[in-house]
Amino acid sequence: MRDTGHQGEARGVEATADPARERLRRWRLVLGGGDAADGTGSALTGQDAAMDGALTALYGTGDKPSAGRDRAAGLGASAPSVARWLGDIRTYFPSTVVQVMQRDAIDRLGLATLLLEPEMLEAVEADVHLVGTLLSLHQAMPETTKETARAVVRKVVADLEKRLAARTRATLTGALDRSARVSRPRHHDIDWNRTIAANLKHYLPEHRTVVPERLVGHGRAARSVKKEIVLCVDQSGSMAASVVYASVFGAVLASMRSVSTRLVVFDTAVADLTDRLDDPVDVLFGARLGGGTDINRALAYCQSRITRPAETVVVLISDLYEGGIRDEMLKRVAAMKASGVRFVTLLALSDEGTPAYDREHAAALAALGTPAFACTPDLFPEVMAAAIEKRPLPIPDVV
Repeated sequence: MRDTGHQGEARGVEATADPARERLRRWRLVLGGGDAADGTGSALTGQDAAMDGALTALYGTGDKPSAGRDRAAGLGASAPSVARWLGDIRTYFPSTVVQVMQRDAIDRLGLATLLLEPEMLEAVEADVHLVGTLLSLHQAMPETTKETARAVVRKVVADLEKRLAARTRATLTGALDRSARVSRPRHHDIDWNRTIAANLKHYLPEHRTVVPERLVGHGRAARSVKKEIVLCVDQSGSMAASVVYASVFGAVLASMRSVSTRLVVFDTAVADLTDRLDDPVDVLFGARLGGGTDINRALAYCQSRITRPAETVVVLISDLYEGGIRDEMLKRVAAMKASGVRFVTLLALSDEGTPAYDREHAAALAALGTPAFACTPDLFPEVMAAAIEKRPLPIPDVV
């Protein structure tokens, strides 16, 4: 039976006020099939029939059709037919469902190569997963398609920046300010508002005054770089969504003057994309999704670029399937931590939950005091704030 759990959310679908008939209609949509009523006594007409056709093109009638039925999933082998189908599903379903159906079409029907055609890209509903697919196909794209692909990627990146940038800057600015305060400030560096707040328990009613037993000061280097952040991102094919989000966050962090941000992506080779951080789209097209994984080599490069260990946060984003030298990788992590680096390991930076990952390597990192966990984009600013302030990380309950 095909997956049509979101059909009740379809836009413009015919409905009836009769609850019994509505249940039959929904069952008919779930069951699909070639007969007019398909055993339900409820035939599909109008937009219901059109929606059923769009679903059947993708999901067919099931893995084991009954005798006499020869309908199967299929959209044809041409971009125009797929583009028409994409237009249909955008008419009948909300965007969240459209994105799921697009991913299913790419996986089930092998439509990735059709994304190389401009008319297909213009019709598609863009999301993070589509961006990952486009990036993996980038080297094979004809020149006529590359500009269209960049426009699709730019739209998704702009939407992500709009969603994530303000909260990230606000959260990290607060963490940087707190980490910059000093407890023995010079007189002109005292932050009087925070000093008074910190000493209210020492208020003397008889004298109507607060005794400032603890002074809170502004950081003297408030306008200089306070922290150095290194994002070390696995660009193997399974990490596509993480690469997209890491590129956006890297660009946001690079826009903050009080943070020095470096973005390093790797497979079996290492690429430093820091000089492209002013445009995350350039970062993404500079990545090369696919290939093997050499975490040790990537960490060796990052380690060689650290100049202020105590003020540095290294974020490794990887599923930890190491193709390099495992023991050397662990020794590098231990050495960086011993030097004062705050090391964070994220199994994924995406909305998808915990991915498949190398549990043995994750356990070895946890034994070094670096637990590995999956992180959603909404949680990432809190993780970075905790790392900057050197307090416990907000690790989700399920990892």
